[in-house]
Amino acid sequence: MSLEQFIDYFADLLEETDPDTIMATTRFKDLEEWSSLVALSVIAMIDEEYDVEFRGDDIRGSNTIEDLYNIVKSRVE
Repeated sequence: MSLEQFIDYFADLLEETDPDTIMATTRFKDLEEWSSLVALSVIAMIDEEYDVEFRGDDIRGSNTIEDLYNIVKSRVE
């Protein structure tokens, strides 16, 4: 499990944002296209790719993509 792969999976969920602008430090809630639907897609992606239970509280408590990654990583290992 790598941060770079996680960022790629996250960027694939976004339709309007240039994937090259998505980095570990990206504050995902500040993205113009961030919505509850994208949040649900992130939860589904994490479940599918990492087999990790992820909740809305995890998203609400995170600010950057790396924050999300660190939560997932802590539940995988």
